[in-house]
Amino acid sequence: MKVLTRFRTPANGDRQPSSLAATVAPASIEVTPRMLRVGDGYAATLVVTGYPAEVGPAWLEPLLSWAGRLDLALHIEPLPAPVAAARLRNQRARFESSRRSDAERGKLSDPHVDAAADDAEDLAQRLARGAAKLFRVGLYLTVHARTEDELLDACAQVRAAAASTLIEVQPATWRHLAGWTTTLPLATDSLQMLRTMDTAALAAAFPLASADLAAPLPGDPSAEGGILYGINPDSGGIVWWDRWAQENHNSVVLARSGAGKSYFVKLEILRNLYQQVQVAVIDPEDEYLRLADAVGGAVVRLGLAGVKINPFDLPAGDTRPDVLTRRALFLHTLIAVLLGEQPPPAERAALDRAILAVYRTAGITSDPATHHRPAPLLRDFANCLRADTDPAAAQVTARLAPWVHGSFSDLFDGPTTTRPDGHLVVWSLRHLPDELRPVGTLLALDAIWRQVDAPGRLATRRLVVVDEAWLLMRDGEGARFLFRMSKAARKRHAGLAVITQDVADVLGTDLGQAVVANAATQVLLKQAPQAIDALGDAFGLTAGERRLLLTARVGTGLLISGTNRTSVEAIASQAEHHLCTTRPSELAGLDEGDDL
Repeated sequence: MKVLTRFRTPANGDRQPSSLAATVAPASIEVTPRMLRVGDGYAATLVVTGYPAEVGPAWLEPLLSWAGRLDLALHIEPLPAPVAAARLRNQRARFESSRRSDAERGKLSDPHVDAAADDAEDLAQRLARGAAKLFRVGLYLTVHARTEDELLDACAQVRAAAASTLIEVQPATWRHLAGWTTTLPLATDSLQMLRTMDTAALAAAFPLASADLAAPLPGDPSAEGGILYGINPDSGGIVWWDRWAQENHNSVVLARSGAGKSYFVKLEILRNLYQQVQVAVIDPEDEYLRLADAVGGAVVRLGLAGVKINPFDLPAGDTRPDVLTRRALFLHTLIAVLLGEQPPPAERAALDRAILAVYRTAGITSDPATHHRPAPLLRDFANCLRADTDPAAAQVTARLAPWVHGSFSDLFDGPTTTRPDGHLVVWSLRHLPDELRPVGTLLALDAIWRQVDAPGRLATRRLVVVDEAWLLMRDGEGARFLFRMSKAARKRHAGLAVITQDVADVLGTDLGQAVVANAATQVLLKQAPQAIDALGDAFGLTAGERRLLLTARVGTGLLISGTNRTSVEAIASQAEHHLCTTRPSELAGLDEGDDL
């Protein structure tokens, strides 16, 4: 059975419509039990009949961010306080009666009745204190589509979105015309399917959250700069972000292995290079070499024969009076990493004496005029330690022997062989043994920092990327160096990007948490179930955000910056994808194409 209602279009001689409703009304409306045909489209209304026991802020967000066309109407009718109190009193009396009846018959109490009675008692107390008010609320959804089949699919998707927040919906069968008019901006509820809510639940229903990043306020200048991070899979909008416009320029990317974190970071590096940003990368697994080769970057392969780094080198061209002091402090940090712990006070005193002595022997003092002279080597430093008669000096000399003359000496037993500079420098650690990787990371970061901290370079933006940062974070002195770098980078117009797959090493220490706290841009990709609780507590994730990170696709996650939170999915052109992918099957195909 169908009911057809037609609005007659006025003839030329008829009087023109005088109201807006008559002007914009559809030519015809066809009413069926399951849907409406409005003009050349179809619509169906769903009525919310069941609500979750507890709701959080923006609990209607899954429905408001649904990708299709959906009209959501929330009709609110305040209840006078005397009426609300009387209804609550009657409701509590019915609950208490049910409880007593079950007790007299020897039945176990119904947990649903107990929970409802406790909620009603709490609400009655808040109502009596004036902390809450009651409202009669009707929530209705009208779904639109171009065809009947599309409408059925759209309704199923809306039901699934509602079920994700424990909201139950039912179709307004035979009442779709009344449902459609109810969701029009006419302030008329023709369905009257109402539910009583208190102030807190009703306030949390308002759309105070957005799936997209906040736009500039009216009157504020539009944002300039930034790069494309990807798209928002929830809304289909573009995620355009400028790390250089935030309160600091640091970022942290946390994800499990294979979640696409290196792919995401390589896209960011490539797009920052377009804007004349100079980039330095700590690369433990040679994942950035193809990118460096494509853009003409430099690669330093630590661990290969003939590649040496002398930690006693002074920064070239730095004439500040405290250069030697700062180099001595770094050497204390380096030696602590070599020894695997902070040496005791007696050994630290012996180390300090030897550091100053080895520079004096090389003719280098605090006078900048002497800083051009050849820097001493680690073996010269060991000789100064041997010359010290303090037993602590002999002890630390023995502990440093593997790094001076033993198996780990290849990286330090000569002057520095390379001083890379350019728009992209990749420090490869692939050829270093595992025991040397924390030391290699620290030496690479020191070389990068000397360029960032060089006088006269503050006008150049620099991005320092530390991939697999857990290699350094698990060492106390290395973590302190990274923390100091994250604190001081902003004043040098530089940003530190920390990428790691081991969330426990970052969030399990105070220094790791401090590094995360000093990152204005935080990107969370797919996470392991074992790490989601610690991550959720550290970043204040909601239950929905935790589910998102547990089930996210590769390259999809959350972008967090202060109060801004949005979903992001990395997207790349074909040329960018070829430079950023690390899938063996795709790399094999690219290599075959290169051979051809």
